[in-house]
Amino acid sequence: MKIYKNIFILLIGIITISCNDFLELDPISEETSGNAYESASQIEAALVGAYESFQSSEYYVWDNILFQDVRSDNAYAGGDNPEIFQIDFLDIAPTHSRLFTHWSNIYNAISKANLVLERVDGINDPLLTEERRNQIKGEAYFLRSYHYFTLVKLWGGVPLILNTITSTDSESVNIPRATATEIYTQITSDLELAATLLPDVYGNDASINKARATSGAAHALAAKAYAQQPMPDYNAVLSHIEAVENSTANYQLIAYPQLFDGNNYNNAESILEVQYLGGNEGNFGPQLLLPPSISGDTWRKFVTPSVDLVNAFDAEGDVIRKNTAILFESVQWVDEYWGNAQGSAIPFSYKWKNANGFASADNTYLLRYGDIVLLKAEAYNELNQLGNAVTEVNRIRNRAGLPDLTMAQSNSQQVLRETILKERRLELFQEGQRWDDLARYNQLVSTMNNLNEIDLRNGSPVNYNMTEAKKLLPIPQQELDRNPALVQNPL
Repeated sequence: MKIYKNIFILLIGIITISCNDFLELDPISEETSGNAYESASQIEAALVGAYESFQSSEYYVWDNILFQDVRSDNAYAGGDNPEIFQIDFLDIAPTHSRLFTHWSNIYNAISKANLVLERVDGINDPLLTEERRNQIKGEAYFLRSYHYFTLVKLWGGVPLILNTITSTDSESVNIPRATATEIYTQITSDLELAATLLPDVYGNDASINKARATSGAAHALAAKAYAQQPMPDYNAVLSHIEAVENSTANYQLIAYPQLFDGNNYNNAESILEVQYLGGNEGNFGPQLLLPPSISGDTWRKFVTPSVDLVNAFDAEGDVIRKNTAILFESVQWVDEYWGNAQGSAIPFSYKWKNANGFASADNTYLLRYGDIVLLKAEAYNELNQLGNAVTEVNRIRNRAGLPDLTMAQSNSQQVLRETILKERRLELFQEGQRWDDLARYNQLVSTMNNLNEIDLRNGSPVNYNMTEAKKLLPIPQQELDRNPALVQNPL
């Protein structure tokens, strides 16, 4: 397991603690309830354990790409895993093992954040200043919000748990689902509070500022939540984006290839990243996606970019972002969408650049400014400020070497809405955004059912049979069996 080493650096003068110690905070291993969480070092260790969930939960390592890019029109499953094929073909049963894994891992992450929030005010240690105490609260509120945002997008309304559960009584553990609106209300409320508690930066070290929740991260996530909630509040979206842009962190767009060349993480565009150091604290995701020339192995890789996605890049003449995100290579396995013969050139998802034997040092962006600029364009368009929306889209297009939008691409709110959605697709492929974007635009059913993807083994189009019910994942069967208060999503 890995830890958020860059956060750990902050604690080096206060605490020396091993990776295993971070993973055994339930409460802190080897301590009694009488002396646990009494010192600044102990609550800092608990907070690091909360951040560590971004690295220990497979959802945040690469399954977010499966449930966002593979489940949508951006990519095929690739590989040879039957459960990933089920994600690709929108045939996900309540017994699908990844559902329970992610449900339990994300709730475990929420529990870690709740624990920090419960205990931090009880710490009476002169080493814990009030300023730092408030920062810790802000970080924990942010982390809890991020995980609930993940849950509500995947499942809709879910149990809302705001404290650690210490009893096994049925009343304590059999918690019914809150509504999606209630979850979003909690998310945005916590993030607005977090933004007041967190600093813009923690100092001059970018590897720390991009590893930890900041006021800018809280505002950015709040903007995304206000847009994604059942009744979007685009005025609130703009208000929070304005706060992001006014931050002394000075977020800026950088050259697109530099975002993903593996050498420029923690850059000016980054708002928050999962930090990987390689080796024992490495990222296993790249090895699953990158081609043989980079990965050093010859088995069939996952998350194969779709014909429809590649055509979308080509139709726009989007060479810079296509070449940054996709690499074609001839392979010795047979891909049923790209040639259906050994030796065919097929595309690989390429935003990670280094595999390093399942121990890559390539980071993952949790929040970046380019996404927020396009969200700003969306908000302006939905508020019927088309000129402002066009300005924001052109910032992203010009950075990608593309010309300003034409009148044909922006002459009405509906036309511009489609243009922004397409721009987000090309900008954010392989960043775990596409399914959410289609859901927010209410285009999941039409997009998936109108896809013209041909299985070259038989020349037949793929029938995704997308329905309204499939917008949300089924509640895991194991969780339904354990908690009779839960009600299943429509299947």
